[in-house]
Amino acid sequence: MSREHARALEMAFERFGRQWATQLTARLRAVTEITLEDLALRPYDEHVASLPTPSVLVVCSAGELRQTAILQLPPPMTLVWIDYLYGGTGAGDDRFERELTEIEVTLLRDLVNAAFSDLSYAFASVLPLEVSFRSVQYNAQFVQAVAAGETVLVATFTVRQGERTDTATFMLPAELLLAALRASEGTAQGSEADQHAVAIAQAELDLAVSEVPVDVAVRFAPVTVRPRDVVSLEVGDVLPLSHPQERPLDVVVDDVVLAHAAVGTRGSRLACQVVAIEETRS
Repeated sequence: MSREHARALEMAFERFGRQWATQLTARLRAVTEITLEDLALRPYDEHVASLPTPSVLVVCSAGELRQTAILQLPPPMTLVWIDYLYGGTGAGDDRFERELTEIEVTLLRDLVNAAFSDLSYAFASVLPLEVSFRSVQYNAQFVQAVAAGETVLVATFTVRQGERTDTATFMLPAELLLAALRASEGTAQGSEADQHAVAIAQAELDLAVSEVPVDVAVRFAPVTVRPRDVVSLEVGDVLPLSHPQERPLDVVVDDVVLAHAAVGTRGSRLACQVVAIEETRS
């Protein structure tokens, strides 16, 4: 793994750690700090041998080919999280060697899937990485994610929550990430003339897209009515709107909300003034 690739992956996992910590703090109502401690390539069998038994092993599907990834969590820490989700004080369970119940697995799945959303966002600048929960196992020797000698990428995190300090690991097939990095590096190569031609083509495309006419609409909050009410509509009927007077209207393009606006006038025409921009617009 080249130094540039290693740094790109380190930055992505560091972003993931910060976002994961923020999400856990909000969900568990307990201040959480997650720090990337190590990022290493190692054979899969060596990684498995290093994992404690028992462990809570969240087996995941990663990437378009649904390759197997493993998020390893210490059982005591996992039970503390579940206790917080139940509304407890975070005391956990002394019987940490037991397997999780179905309800506890459901709670953990929701918590982990939210973290995987943060992972996709953190890796957006590196590669599109979609990870989804598959199952929970407790002995790494029984999880054959990849061939024993295949190289995997292992990120090791320190998780601090109050006075607790635990270690969690996240394993991904190395080729899943390194192939994407090599591909993106290859697209940046080429002669200076080729790169100049690509830049001109991109600029022309951006200009053409910016000139495409689009229909912009300003709408109230929708109101729900029954089919029989729609069928029986007559001239003069009044449909009450549920839109509060103080709430701005939505500015939409192709049913996507881009901004919010207040109603006004400009001369003899109705107009709207943009008062807020939708942060999630793409």
